[in-house]
Amino acid sequence: MRTRLADSLLREAASTPGFLDHSEGLRLVGAAARAARRGRGPLVEIGGYLGRSTLYLAAGIASVGGSRRLYSIDHHHGSQELQAGWPHHDPALVDPASGRMDTLGRWRRAMVASGADAVVIGVIGDSADIAHDWSTPLSLVFIDGGHAVDVCRADYEGWAPLVEEGGALIFHDVYPDPTDGGRPPYECYLDAVRSGAFVEDVEAATGSLRVLVRRTPNTADVASPPARRSVARSTAAAE
Repeated sequence: MRTRLADSLLREAASTPGFLDHSEGLRLVGAAARAARRGRGPLVEIGGYLGRSTLYLAAGIASVGGSRRLYSIDHHHGSQELQAGWPHHDPALVDPASGRMDTLGRWRRAMVASGADAVVIGVIGDSADIAHDWSTPLSLVFIDGGHAVDVCRADYEGWAPLVEEGGALIFHDVYPDPTDGGRPPYECYLDAVRSGAFVEDVEAATGSLRVLVRRTPNTADVASPPARRSVARSTAAAE
């Protein structure tokens, strides 16, 4: 049963529009499977968009079975780079009644078509607000929301401290060369590494995806994770 569900999720993920490369998606499958197998807490993704990354993560969970769940957090009104006038804007995703981007319906249809409801829980709202009220440790956090400086920083500072020991903190759109893409995800990734609280799984780097693992604080050189601070409101809606 779990294999059939995982296969269904992978098929739907591959056919769902988004900005996550298939090789990056498969890396998410492996990371989610490890988190579901070894971790204690649930998994969280910041930025569900139309559901492509959601389905890859869900496929990883489904492949190992068990009771682990993925919480997909997004307000579904689109991040800055998805608004009108920006290169990635899709007019078909604008709600004619409100005039605003609204990807929730498309995301929901992808979940239903694949059977993802068995492992995915959608949380509709602002990432920073939800992080402020969240207390459960997490086995995996995938940050792929808005890429504006304050938005990406809010996601990182709000959610990274919640990753449990041995848990994964994953960033998408990490571009060391500024000509390849925006800087905020890369800068947050660097901050996480430099904090000493996370170590990079270098072999897991795929495309612009970077996987970090929370270190066990049993040596004096491990610094504290980024403090959870009051930050600007986040817009989580990318992949």
